[in-house]
Amino acid sequence: MEAKGLRLLGQGDLGDRAFGGEGMALVARGSRRFLFVAHVWAPHAFSTVDVTDPRRPVVVFQSDARMDHEDARANSLSLNASGDLLAVAYQCRHFDRQPAGIELFDVSDPARPRSLSFVDTSGPRSIGTHRVWLVGDRVFASTGFRDFEPSHPLDHQGVMILDVADPVRPKEIGRWWVPGTRVGDAAPPPPRNPHGRRFELGYRAHNVMCYPERPDRCYVAYEDGGLYILDVAQPGRPRVLAWLNFQPFSAHTVVPLFQRKLLAVSDEAHLPNGEDHPKVLWIMDVSVEGNILPVGTGPLPDVRRFARRGGRFGTHNLHENEPIPGAWHSEQEIVGSFFSAGVRIYDIADPLHPRETAFFIPDAPGRRAEGATHVTDTGGDRLSALPPADVTSSVAQVNDVYADERGLIYAVDRLSSDLYVLERA
Repeated sequence: MEAKGLRLLGQGDLGDRAFGGEGMALVARGSRRFLFVAHVWAPHAFSTVDVTDPRRPVVVFQSDARMDHEDARANSLSLNASGDLLAVAYQCRHFDRQPAGIELFDVSDPARPRSLSFVDTSGPRSIGTHRVWLVGDRVFASTGFRDFEPSHPLDHQGVMILDVADPVRPKEIGRWWVPGTRVGDAAPPPPRNPHGRRFELGYRAHNVMCYPERPDRCYVAYEDGGLYILDVAQPGRPRVLAWLNFQPFSAHTVVPLFQRKLLAVSDEAHLPNGEDHPKVLWIMDVSVEGNILPVGTGPLPDVRRFARRGGRFGTHNLHENEPIPGAWHSEQEIVGSFFSAGVRIYDIADPLHPRETAFFIPDAPGRRAEGATHVTDTGGDRLSALPPADVTSSVAQVNDVYADERGLIYAVDRLSSDLYVLERA
């Protein structure tokens, strides 16, 4: 274990093949506290973990009802502000398979989630839904569509907006995609990312986020398509307000810092051994709404040292200042997951010069993904991720982080069942 400014408070085993995805959320019920954790591989969709005692996390529920084949994943989840409605994203490795879509759960009893409805987003050129974001009575999702034919095989996910005021009967109220990525669009297909010979992600929505501070704005990380800020005041007619062509980089997560008129943006590492370095945290200025201006990057440790360890190295998910009571909120610090570089925290008081203040890299993970030493890595989500071939039991692959309102940090590994609970040292 390597650490600076953070220490391991508790560690839990999420169970056999319960590997860490890209979604966590915490809710309090009286004196008890529960953490929802999404899982990136079948057979599990998500778990409820009792973290009342953060030193001893205990799994109290595990959902696997729809995860009956190896193609399935339930990569993402999101909780509403009242803590009683959970949205879960389902995606498959191949087109036109199930489960592919969004399931809504009543989690008023976190240990006994109850399914309310399922929105089917499968299709001949759809692998389903990758990420969900639940705010108010709306779900924002990065997803495929049954009636969408992409102009390029990789450009198969756009933005969907659902009205979930009645969670038993959710309804689509809006969608958007980069013009030219659908067959029949008036615009021509967009140019391919120039680093595509090494690894091309495609023009696909990844994170789609909207916050109570600006319910008329949607912040979209569109992989090779770059960053978009959409006007969603009329959800049936989303309108582009700002766009940054981020190539040859790609946009994975974008977190708006409203008071400071900044964005924190990650560019996901996909290739092993640091082959696609640099994959860093970007800070961008949006003081002029129509203009997105990169102003700083977070420093990473020496890539040569980490490349020798194998696995991916660089940024992935960020703590997203979720608009729910159980989440920590900060516009001065960014907490992120960095695969083999673990959990890292940056002070962005000076956005032109982000400063690393803390990190935690766990010991060798516990339970590993079956076949992780021989399955070929498709690299993130060219269609959908497979366990990387180059990862050994000695390499951390920290996939996601979540900070609660007390400042505790929860982290999961994409190829193990470990849940880490960290506190400031």
